[in-house]
Amino acid sequence: LRKDGQPERARKIYDDLRRHFSADYDQAGSIGRRYRRQDEVGTPFGITVDHDTMRDGTVTLRERDSMTQVRVPEDRLIEELRGRIGGPNS
Repeated sequence: LRKDGQPERARKIYDDLRRHFSADYDQAGSIGRRYRRQDEVGTPFGITVDHDTMRDGTVTLRERDSMTQVRVPEDRLIEELRGRIGGPNS
């Protein structure tokens, strides 16, 4: 499976998120296993960088409790997360 810059893009998004939120970076194993690991530790949101991210600049935002997934533009991700958690500047 070719990653075509996905890990680097994911790392940049992670670095941006860390400035605003507690964040964890995980690229080990399948996406299903990553979701399960984060569910087990109680991570409320997961962000996935994939081929669509590279094509259109959106990421998948997954909410743990409802398991809903939405595509969010990278440049609106912090705003979207703040709105969902009721953080500062939401």
